[in-house]
Amino acid sequence: MTDRKSELAENLARVEERISSACAAAGRERDEVTLIVVTKTYPASDVRLLADLGVRHVAENRDQDAAPKAAACADLPLSWHFVGQLQTNKVRSVAGYAQVVQSVDRPKLVTALSAAAVNAGRELGCLVQIALDAESGERGARGGAAPEQLAELADLVAGAPGLRIDGLMTVAPLSGRYAGREQAAFERLMELSSRVRVDHPAATMVSAGMSADLEQAVAAGATHVRVGTAVLGARPRLG
Repeated sequence: MTDRKSELAENLARVEERISSACAAAGRERDEVTLIVVTKTYPASDVRLLADLGVRHVAENRDQDAAPKAAACADLPLSWHFVGQLQTNKVRSVAGYAQVVQSVDRPKLVTALSAAAVNAGRELGCLVQIALDAESGERGARGGAAPEQLAELADLVAGAPGLRIDGLMTVAPLSGRYAGREQAAFERLMELSSRVRVDHPAATMVSAGMSADLEQAVAAGATHVRVGTAVLGARPRLG
């Protein structure tokens, strides 16, 4: 085993122990939580090593990095998640490789994703990204729709050709009433998830929690956690 593969294996084992312990503490089964490894800024070679180690879900937040990486790893049994703020001019590319777009936050993006998915002959799973720091009707600092926009967006996705409403995503906010209260933020997301599932019962996915707060997300009920640094190491500074 290469040094890098050994390092990744050790990091994955530590993250696995954290998820397992958090599940046990919350009275949940381990298989209720799916690990998504966020591979942004890291090379396709790391993605290959992760796949060898059993990782099946990876995430990226920039299409210019994700598209060539996904192409280089197209032979691997991976599900690609797009988690970054998505501009409509990148939608056609993202629709070519992503299985799930977790950052749906406005009607214009739903329309563009639908057209791109139909053109590619694919079905894309979509999560509505909720910004818990957003004021009424506004987007949050990290992207995402205000909670009161959720019902409209979920209905739009559900009715759009080529798209499927899979659930919700959030990032713990840095401002507003939930700043520094990660578990409360994730519990609020679970409340919103319950509302969505009244009209869209299959929208059961709740993506919340990252390297620093995955335990709080699991405690709140998240079905998916997005972990980058804890698996791949500290990211290099850009620029």
